[in-house]
Amino acid sequence: MLLSGFMQSDNDIYFKISKSIDIFGKIYKEINLNYVDNVDPEEFMLSGVKGMLEALDPYTMYIDENLQKDVDLMTIGKYGGIGATVGLRNDDIIVVDLLEGYSAQRQGIRIGDVITHVNDVKIDKSNYDELNKYMQGAAGTTVKINVKRDGYEGDLIFNLIREQIEVKNLTYYGFFPKESNTAYLKLSGFGRSAGKEIETALTDLKKQKEVKEIILDLRGNPGGLLDAAIDVTEKFINKNQLVVSVIGRDTTDITEYYSEEEPVAGKSKLVILINGGTASAAEIVTGAVQDHDRGVVIGTPSFGKGLVQTVVPLSYNTSLKVTTGKYYTPSGRCIQKIDYAKDSRIIKPIINVTKETYHTDNNRTVYSGGGLYPDSLVKNSSESNQVKDLLAKGMFFQFATNYSNTHPEINLENNSHDDLFNEFVNYLEEQNYEYQSQTKRLLKQLQVAAEREDIISDLKTDISSLSFKTEEVLSKQLAFHKNEIVAEIENELATRISGREGRIKASINNDKQFKTALDILRDENLYAKLLGSK
Repeated sequence: MLLSGFMQSDNDIYFKISKSIDIFGKIYKEINLNYVDNVDPEEFMLSGVKGMLEALDPYTMYIDENLQKDVDLMTIGKYGGIGATVGLRNDDIIVVDLLEGYSAQRQGIRIGDVITHVNDVKIDKSNYDELNKYMQGAAGTTVKINVKRDGYEGDLIFNLIREQIEVKNLTYYGFFPKESNTAYLKLSGFGRSAGKEIETALTDLKKQKEVKEIILDLRGNPGGLLDAAIDVTEKFINKNQLVVSVIGRDTTDITEYYSEEEPVAGKSKLVILINGGTASAAEIVTGAVQDHDRGVVIGTPSFGKGLVQTVVPLSYNTSLKVTTGKYYTPSGRCIQKIDYAKDSRIIKPIINVTKETYHTDNNRTVYSGGGLYPDSLVKNSSESNQVKDLLAKGMFFQFATNYSNTHPEINLENNSHDDLFNEFVNYLEEQNYEYQSQTKRLLKQLQVAAEREDIISDLKTDISSLSFKTEEVLSKQLAFHKNEIVAEIENELATRISGREGRIKASINNDKQFKTALDILRDENLYAKLLGSK
């Protein structure tokens, strides 16, 4: 038998795609036309799309018209709004941050206010995801907001003018300590203007005095645009040095990005602060600085997102964000932590990311496959499970809201730590706060087991005695961590007084990672040793 042309087979990817689309389309049409009940065609298609994408990685996603605004915000960096950030806490929609100088802050909205209505539409957790639709709008338009405030009866009503909000990536910069030559830069995102903001800040600081050291804080920075990561990196590493490489499905097609400008940071000593919230673009910057031995990395291991996404425009003002490559630091390592291809019947990896050894310019050993590991491991989080529980339940935030609403004049410099701590303990009692420690849970389980086995009468006194002793010890633990608790409260109160900048300044005072950075920068030999300099 003679065959002309080509033979279609299941190994032909285009045949597989065509076959699958044909089957999917017929199933979709059949269900819509013949299912026993009415089916919403759009929602049904959307559920199918989401089901497909969920089989890949969490970064590949369909972007509908509502989410499209978030993509535009990252690229444009501007939107019409009131300058307030809100969050869902204990089923309430609460103001958690205010941007300095915009209408929400100017007209009297406070952090901790509970939003109940926007333009007379009731707001709760059921429509929280749609809140931006009500809050944002064209600059110059008015939005009516009802809030409940601790210590006030009834709703407070604000008629706020929407303004063009410019989203800042660099949320704070300045010399810290003030009398030093150490510049502190807090970078919270990687929107289009991130590199320019860094350049402007360093230029401004240099006009004030010599910048001898720089601390770049990338903790909690979730990343953003690849171009912005390259732009920020260029401010620190030498011209013509490799910043990052991107490899997609075709492993022979490697795109390399090099620094194209002289660094505005010059030869200033550099420390980068990272933690588990440092991801994506923030890891590109950190990886380049670490691999070229340009600065010391301090903190805890980063998130480990080594995947690159491309946004593909679709019809009807929608788009698809799809993972198209993996990025590699200058030493050649991919820091992707989670292998989404593992145990997947759908994803067939081109390159497996494993933990391997690589070397920096100064021949220091670094590793792939698990995020970025700091040059100096310093933990900043509390060692107390009780303090962690207070943070998780938002007790510091709630107390600071109540305190600021009931104390018109707050002066943190003259505040008595003992008085502040005692007021906090009293507040916890008023709110019926109870810390369920592991010990208390085990004692409860012991009591239940004893009742089940009908031996509770023999153990009841001992269990009660242990429970009382546990409460006594936990109460003492709260006092033992008083300084840490007061520091958390003061961070929240500083936010109420001076906004985001106030919180950053207050938190630095009790920041172990920041203090370690200062110590290393001031010790020439230690700084050189950590970078492997000879």
